[in-house]
Amino acid sequence: MSHSAASANTTIYLDYAATTPVDPLVLNKMLPYFGAEYSNASSMHASGRRAAQVIAKVRREVADILVCSSDEIIFTGSGTESDNLALKGVAHANRTAGNHIIISAIEHKAVMESAKQLEKEGFSVSILPVDTTGMIDIDKCLSLITAQTVLISVMYANNEIGTIEPIRELTEAVQKWRTEYGSGSGAFPLVHTDACQAAGSLELDVNKLGVDLMSLNGSKIYGPKGVGLLYKKRSVRIEPLVVGGEQERMLRAGTESLPSIVGFGEALKFAHEIRKEESVRLVGLREYFIENLLRKIPQAIVNGHRNLRLPNNVHISIPHIEGESILLMLDHAGIEASTGSACSALDLRPSHVLMAIGQSAEFAHGSIRFSLGRHTTREDMDYVLSVFPGITVRLSNMSALTASFS
Repeated sequence: MSHSAASANTTIYLDYAATTPVDPLVLNKMLPYFGAEYSNASSMHASGRRAAQVIAKVRREVADILVCSSDEIIFTGSGTESDNLALKGVAHANRTAGNHIIISAIEHKAVMESAKQLEKEGFSVSILPVDTTGMIDIDKCLSLITAQTVLISVMYANNEIGTIEPIRELTEAVQKWRTEYGSGSGAFPLVHTDACQAAGSLELDVNKLGVDLMSLNGSKIYGPKGVGLLYKKRSVRIEPLVVGGEQERMLRAGTESLPSIVGFGEALKFAHEIRKEESVRLVGLREYFIENLLRKIPQAIVNGHRNLRLPNNVHISIPHIEGESILLMLDHAGIEASTGSACSALDLRPSHVLMAIGQSAEFAHGSIRFSLGRHTTREDMDYVLSVFPGITVRLSNMSALTASFS
């Protein structure tokens, strides 16, 4: 996209890690279920049975992608709900086995806040640190396990800095620990991974990953918002968060959102089909952007693992300037990204992820995440590269001027 195109009120969207647009093919699949096929899947009449059959079909298709049984898929209202159900569901259902859980220091807030709530209920929570690239240490994780540990939750790929965690190696190590030191059942600790950010880019075969629970959602894979799932291995016991009807095998009550489930299934299928080809394309764009960005802004620091990172993630910190100011100027230039500091008007603390990798508060506050997507082009990257360096110079000069008068 050229400078003139962007100037003509055309937006360059580089916030795909926050959410993605619904793919037209996905929307087309959803439309009949807003109107012609609207029945409640719990109803016994013909249209209700058809709705139930549609959900069963989507469940089978999703299970095929995850290489699990369809009865191990629980549809939820979001990735956040899936994370909550995994942590609280396992903790509450297995109190007699133990009251200790382990989470990584860079988990999504859905996991962090669930853990905090469990702490208030008397559970013990250990935080697994990460290195400066955001990578966990498996030996350190094993050292935190006790006889009371029922769950370990480590995200598959970080939503801020893009680092991909060694989930398969972790589950292999935990399985070995179970065999050598576990209780008679050898079932604990279970391993959960939040794969919401990873779903469009990485392998989702739960057998290869070795996980007991995995969270996914629709809004990161060009599907609808307000829908997600929790994969739960058949042998794992959880308690529901939402009770009422008997939907989702009594693990998530509430009338199913038929169009959302259809859209989620279609989006996941398409993302799975094009995953490898699209990842190669995005890595090429990402590396082109990073290489030129560092050449034009040499003081910038790329956060996250340099190679083991999501194909579409570019997360940088620039000293002496505020991420929010960068965002406003980028937005004015028609470029939509997000701040890496995860600040809001009510919370000016720097991102817990950046603090966990050892960033100074100054660098953390000057952080920006560009996340690329299916509609991102080389032309888009060139336009950002033509605008962004000038913005950083202007803000650095303003910062220096402010400092000289303080």
